[in-house]
Amino acid sequence: MRQNNRSSGPASNRVESMSERLERANVGLQISIRESGDVTIVDLRGRSTIDGESELLDNRLRKLIANGSCKLLLNLAELTQVDSSGVSVIIDTVVSLQDQACTLKLLCPRGRVLEVLRVLRLPEIISCFEDEAEALVSFRPQTNFARP
Repeated sequence: MRQNNRSSGPASNRVESMSERLERANVGLQISIRESGDVTIVDLRGRSTIDGESELLDNRLRKLIANGSCKLLLNLAELTQVDSSGVSVIIDTVVSLQDQACTLKLLCPRGRVLEVLRVLRLPEIISCFEDEAEALVSFRPQTNFARP
């Protein structure tokens, strides 16, 4: 005899959205979001590939932009892999933000991720930083006063 291990109760009757199912199913990419002043920092851990992780990233970034995030910093320090679909999400987001006079910058690309970005010459187009504090300062408007 097989037992039914499904839970019952109010939580089991909840209908999941597509993005919630993608997020739960794709443990290959973990996304956490934090803020520093008016900059939204998106910490990525794992991989952003065509297997669905890139769609999860795209959905999350679109939601942030729709909710008014104008200055995005993608922290790639713990992103281990990115393919053409992940790169496409980054480029599409940059273009979308530029159309709104907003910006996206990259923090700490490493290993294979950095290699992919360099081959595509993205660091020439998208500002990349090794230091989070320096990246955050770069979002501030430039003044005519002495610069560090």
